[in-house]
Amino acid sequence: MKTEYFRKKLETEKVRLESEMGGIGRRNPQVPDDWEPIPTEIGTEADPVDQADVVMSREGNAAILADLEARYDIVLAALSRIEKKTYGKCEICGNKIEEGRLEADPAATTCVKHL
Repeated sequence: MKTEYFRKKLETEKVRLESEMGGIGRRNPQVPDDWEPIPTEIGTEADPVDQADVVMSREGNAAILADLEARYDIVLAALSRIEKKTYGKCEICGNKIEEGRLEADPAATTCVKHL
């Protein structure tokens, strides 16, 4: 298996995810390995419609951040499996995960049979 190749793909995705998360969030200083939306000032807008826009934008960013963080955690778990030498094994049956499946999703945890 081309483990180093997949490691590089996962590292690239990790960097991309960190960049995207950094655009709408920040690392939570009180909870390690957690991200939170960047706080916005509410109430500085005179118009209630503008205030609603700020709230909606923040909620949208929180949802996007949650999706990005979930994928980020999956990528970190795959990198951890590489370090533990368990990468590329189906978590259900223990067989090798097909390279085509790993090419499509380097963080895959199951073989095609157990999708």
